[in-house]
Amino acid sequence: CATGCGLGAPGGITALDVVAARAGGGEPIADAATNTDATRTDRKIFHPSLIEADVTVPEGSIVTGLSRRTDSCPLDNCPLPSEVGGTIPGMTLDTFTIGPNEAPGGPLVVNAQGLGCMSMSLVYGEGDDATGEETIHRALDLGVRLLDTADLYGMNDNEVLVGRAIAQRRDDVTLATKFGFVIDRANPLARNVDGRPEYVRAACDASLARLGVDVIDLYYQHRPAPDVPIEETVGAMSELVAAGKVRHLGLSEASVDTIRRAVAVHPITAVQTEYSVFSRDVEERVLPACRELGIALVAYSPLGRGLLTGTVKGTSDLADVDYRMTQPRFAGENLAHNVAQVERIESIAGAHGCTPAQVALAWLAGRGDDVIAIPGTKRVTRLEENLGALDVELTDGDRAVLDGLRAAGGRYGDVGLVEVDTPPLVR
Repeated sequence: CATGCGLGAPGGITALDVVAARAGGGEPIADAATNTDATRTDRKIFHPSLIEADVTVPEGSIVTGLSRRTDSCPLDNCPLPSEVGGTIPGMTLDTFTIGPNEAPGGPLVVNAQGLGCMSMSLVYGEGDDATGEETIHRALDLGVRLLDTADLYGMNDNEVLVGRAIAQRRDDVTLATKFGFVIDRANPLARNVDGRPEYVRAACDASLARLGVDVIDLYYQHRPAPDVPIEETVGAMSELVAAGKVRHLGLSEASVDTIRRAVAVHPITAVQTEYSVFSRDVEERVLPACRELGIALVAYSPLGRGLLTGTVKGTSDLADVDYRMTQPRFAGENLAHNVAQVERIESIAGAHGCTPAQVALAWLAGRGDDVIAIPGTKRVTRLEENLGALDVELTDGDRAVLDGLRAAGGRYGDVGLVEVDTPPLVR
């Protein structure tokens, strides 16, 4: 604000510590508080106390919000950064690489946190393409590299959305998608899996067309097919790499035996599985095997499908078309137990001045540098909140409490969707 709480005097922004956005040329920004939903993401200031302030942004600046509250701020409600989602590293998000150096184009560039795009397309309630695209653009502006989609999401529609959003920014993206579930529009909840080589090739070509790209950076089998040896499926996937259609290969929810057999055919860059405070079975077998084999673990649903955010207190908080209405952890006594567990997370969040979601993501960030979270959201505000978790530092006591939490109900109603085995290869 104009009199010294870190944003500098009128005519320029001087503090460069928090949310980043490339400013477009010296245009005054009025009523910046209403911009926190990113309706003007190209000139956004992430500091809600700038209500009715007239701030001019020098051309080319990296605009950020506060990193601390000061006594000189005249606004009584001037929030700490944790009260508005925490510090966001913005354009300086750390990157690192995963996968073999000899892969086409080299290893993949990623961050500790990517963006899951599933919820943008009719999974957790109604989808909204415009909001989804805006969220993807904002993620790229903030330096997020890994975008995760699948042909299943939105019955193909999510790939189309993602492809449209990245059309002008392909070089900024590490693009991951998945194949395997046979889409049945007459029965959207059907989960039949096809791992035959001919299906692999057809699915890849269809995804490339929907995404509007020439190559997929990371191509996962969404679930191993229980009736097709993994060697046959990964063999077909490796042919896609040789053909220049795919750069790196991945598996999702594969058993340790399946992973080891796949690696014998072609290097596997990443294994994707659910991993969160509420879902830790991966720590028993899959994560140790991935570390032994040098495979990154990509954690989907790191917020427990929204449970760990503290925003779901009952089924009345979910839309009628919400996929979670069919899941065990959102049913009856299970949900009541899980909501009570989240209250412990809310207490930790209160002590840190952050949100429960940020606590859950900070916990996951501490499980290892080889664990990449891909929290899903269709809203800019949630995206920024999630990235704010990168600055939350939990105490040993916090982690002990979180380690002791246990969810009621399985991850899926169908246990066949978890750590899937495939039949042996018969020569």
